[in-house]
Amino acid sequence: MVTDELDKIAPSFKIRADQIALLKSPDEFYTTLKTKIRHAKYRIYLSTLYVGKSERDLIDTIRDALRANPSLKVSILTDALRGTREDPQPSCASLLCTLVEEFGPDRVEVCMFHTPNLTGIRKAILPRRINEGWGLQHMKLYGVDDELIVSGANLSNDYFTNRQDRYHVFSSKDIADYFRRIHDAVCSISFQLKSPDQASSRLGLDWPQNRPCPSPLQDPQKYRAHATQLLNPLIQPSSAPIRPQPSNNTTVYPLLQFTPLLRPHDTSTELPGLRSVLRALTLPALTHSRWTFTAGYFNMTPEIRTLLLSSQPASATVLAASPWANGFYGSKGISGMLPAAYTLLSRRFLDAVSTSGLASRIALKEWRRGTVNEPGGWTYHAKGLWVTLPGEEVPSVSLVGSSNYTQRSYSLDLEANCLIVTRDEELKRRLGDEETWLQEWATEMRRDDYARTERRVGLHVRIAMAIVRLVGGAL
Repeated sequence: MVTDELDKIAPSFKIRADQIALLKSPDEFYTTLKTKIRHAKYRIYLSTLYVGKSERDLIDTIRDALRANPSLKVSILTDALRGTREDPQPSCASLLCTLVEEFGPDRVEVCMFHTPNLTGIRKAILPRRINEGWGLQHMKLYGVDDELIVSGANLSNDYFTNRQDRYHVFSSKDIADYFRRIHDAVCSISFQLKSPDQASSRLGLDWPQNRPCPSPLQDPQKYRAHATQLLNPLIQPSSAPIRPQPSNNTTVYPLLQFTPLLRPHDTSTELPGLRSVLRALTLPALTHSRWTFTAGYFNMTPEIRTLLLSSQPASATVLAASPWANGFYGSKGISGMLPAAYTLLSRRFLDAVSTSGLASRIALKEWRRGTVNEPGGWTYHAKGLWVTLPGEEVPSVSLVGSSNYTQRSYSLDLEANCLIVTRDEELKRRLGDEETWLQEWATEMRRDDYARTERRVGLHVRIAMAIVRLVGGAL
């Protein structure tokens, strides 16, 4: 019942449950990623928002793998705006450029996606970081040979040490090949990183002349038309029949959001896929399901909030970062107001829960492990959904990936996710364990908690709320 609509929305892959591994910590994620890179045989492809400008350990790991294996090729996709934010100072781009310079473009490809939403005068006058509010390459796909890690984590030190996220490893050539096609498609409509100009020391982004479309800065309309022709066939359900194998008791649906690239119609699959699952939970047969929904930045769209509240669950949990686990906590300037804005949204959500008569069934929890920027302090960046169907004890449905489920995710950024539906009891148990361990540092919040002095929000929060609406969430 949950997958009836999904089969009409997105491609699907039938695999064994033991082909999915769930990692628990940032350190385990980093160790696993480096181990796979060291043993790579023929390909590495990494799609991320950015690589930390000081992540020399990761770059050295890739460099060592390239030196050890002459047949290995590497492709890295990041965002152009985020990846060159610090240029001409050390940046993501300058770090990655060292690999291109050493091994050449035939073995190392570094591509940087630039949104077609930011062009002309707007691009010329907007300061860096602010301009990132017009859209980013936000997918987090880490492929090595025939395996793929799908996550919400970027490739920088905090995501390797003290920023909690989710990390699912798919050991499936079919899935790794599929997302490689997605990666390559976006690379083909992205700028290529070239060596710094000797005169200015500034990095360059090149648009090859043999491309079948103009750059997003030159002609956004023609660029989008080409992107639509390229991406639409990749994200639609396959018409080829799937030969079921008795051992393949788990289905994986890739859900992609490419809204800024698709014209005239948005055929993205993430929002329709999520919408179909949440609508299924409102059906009489599933209204007593249990679910957990989490996002590091508490700014779900009104539609998602309405669907969650309409599900009439037996019990449910919404999990979000506390202000002291928010990546913007203590930030200078206007961005430092964002944690207060998310506090206000949390309070409003609890008000809606109470108004709907669901206070005894839907809990809001805040995740906190120490305080950001203090010794032992962590941030929370995990996002996803777990669904336990009526009569079952552990979830059989889970969504993992890069999306923050915000208006920004569905209008400005490129997102990649996987929806897992399984009949395997062992995988259900592992998904349930993940659902549980992410709440080990969480505390249930009551409406009275937001009335405490330290949680009250002032008039300045209206400014923060305007920023939240502008950027549609956070990174």
